[in-house]
Amino acid sequence: MASYLNADLHCHSVASDGTLTPEALAQRAKSAGVELWALTDHDEVSGQQRAMAAARAQGLPYLTGVEISITFAGQTVHIVGLGFDASDTRLVEGLRQTRGGRGERAREMSAQLAQAGIPGAYEGALKYVGNPELISRTHFARYLVEAGVCSDTNEVFRRFLTEGKPGYIPHRWATLGDAVDWITRAGGLAVIAHPGRYKFTPNEEYALFSEFKQHGGRGVEVVTGSHLPSEYVKYADMAMEFDLAASRGSDFHSPDESRIDLGALPYLPGQLIPIWELLSERIHH
Repeated sequence: MASYLNADLHCHSVASDGTLTPEALAQRAKSAGVELWALTDHDEVSGQQRAMAAARAQGLPYLTGVEISITFAGQTVHIVGLGFDASDTRLVEGLRQTRGGRGERAREMSAQLAQAGIPGAYEGALKYVGNPELISRTHFARYLVEAGVCSDTNEVFRRFLTEGKPGYIPHRWATLGDAVDWITRAGGLAVIAHPGRYKFTPNEEYALFSEFKQHGGRGVEVVTGSHLPSEYVKYADMAMEFDLAASRGSDFHSPDESRIDLGALPYLPGQLIPIWELLSERIHH
């Protein structure tokens, strides 16, 4: 039965917020008896070539992966993409904007501060930043102190850059439609990551699954590191109700932090269609 494959299709490397390299993860997955593996870094596909090469060297079948941050009903939700072309330009550019929405946001913050009588804040903040894509409120705060507008960064955040004050612009993630579209057009399948972790009402959760399905989403993580056994049952039922394939992944980040190691999850419930059955053509051997 395909359900009884030890697939681990959710984990993170140093390319996002994990502590191991793609090569070390491939080795760890192989040693743990994983039979199909995917690296799914947050909003980032820069580790994919290394992961694929490392998996091939270990004789470990591999699917490309990513975990995209979106905003839905006011919460951050994660959508995993599997089996896509990691060099697809629309996907790569969409992820870059999701990560680098900070640059655009910084210019909007600067424009608001200028209206409040503080010109040149963007250029000022840039002096404190190594990578302009990662510019943040902290860099603006340091500049406002240097410029003598405030005596310290605490005062900056009391008077500026926080909700309701000049210079506050929230970070905007991608939308559900964007994320599913990028993955699908790049030849992959979109999966709702660890649905049990979100604090949705039953109605909001139903809306997430319905809209995901309307946008062309194809799967849901049923067995994952953060789910309780009761949630395996709940999301197995939801997978069947919404005609979604089931995925399985540890969400492993680090040997020291993660609750469940690579390859250590229970198998998928047998009545579900495993997502990898729909991706058999996309598996790298």
